[in-house]
Amino acid sequence: MTASGKGQDRRRIAFLGTGLMGAPMARRLIGAGFAVTVWNRDPGKAAPLAADGAVCAETPRDAVSGADVVITMLTNAEAVGNVLFERGTVDAMASGATVIDMSSIAPHFARDHAARLAERGIHHVDAPVSGGVVGAEAGTLAIMAGGDKDVIDGLQDIFAPMGRVIRVGPSGAGQLAKLANQQIVAVTIGAVAEAMVLIEAGGGSPAAFRDAIRGGFAESRILELHGKRMVERQFAPGGSSSNQLKDLNAAMETAKALSLTLPLTAAVHTEFGAFVANGHGEKDHSGLLLHLEEKNGRPGGKQ
Repeated sequence: MTASGKGQDRRRIAFLGTGLMGAPMARRLIGAGFAVTVWNRDPGKAAPLAADGAVCAETPRDAVSGADVVITMLTNAEAVGNVLFERGTVDAMASGATVIDMSSIAPHFARDHAARLAERGIHHVDAPVSGGVVGAEAGTLAIMAGGDKDVIDGLQDIFAPMGRVIRVGPSGAGQLAKLANQQIVAVTIGAVAEAMVLIEAGGGSPAAFRDAIRGGFAESRILELHGKRMVERQFAPGGSSSNQLKDLNAAMETAKALSLTLPLTAAVHTEFGAFVANGHGEKDHSGLLLHLEEKNGRPGGKQ
């Protein structure tokens, strides 16, 4: 019987990667009654989950031993490949288990991982998320899944504590949807930031401007959350600019492979590249405002 066919009371989950997003996601699964073993490269980021009922493993191989479902929430494709394959973690997994990769990586990596796991009789679902730390803590993430429909359907009870899952296509399609999501996020952040620069340069109040357009056609979660960050100038990372750039790099590589020209994405990709290159990779992606202010000779939003 595959992992997707077992009842919740018998499922064991290994959660690999308990950083800003992974920790609250793992905590949601523990709260839903699953037996969860966690591992993180920095053990200090996994240890607090023990108080919630998780078992902390010293190695990823230890974490996945006996697990029905392995969830990865790691930095990039290189990290996922290293943890699953180069460190031999996959050798400790049983045939019939399922890997749910909730990291954000390029679609071709997801398809490669799926093929390599299939050779061992292990299912693979690429299921990146959107919603940030707030969504991870509240269990309201948007989960974009690629893979076999029956496998994804059989994982509904595992996805449910973390958010709303939609299958968007075959293997790799979840990651493609995440790239498209990140295009929208990045371009919208850029638009809101440019509007803030324009308003302040003309003598208006960014805070009042944001309030004035709420509920109109420009309303969005970006305006609500990241617009608020810009007004309050609070740029501690929920989603870092380096991760935003990583996703934009993948989006541009994918567009090139598909012979597409995406001028808006290309423009914001250039600006995030410069922002990160100037040492701001660990600032929240709403911090692109700082880059645009600097570019216009208005550091701190002032002349």
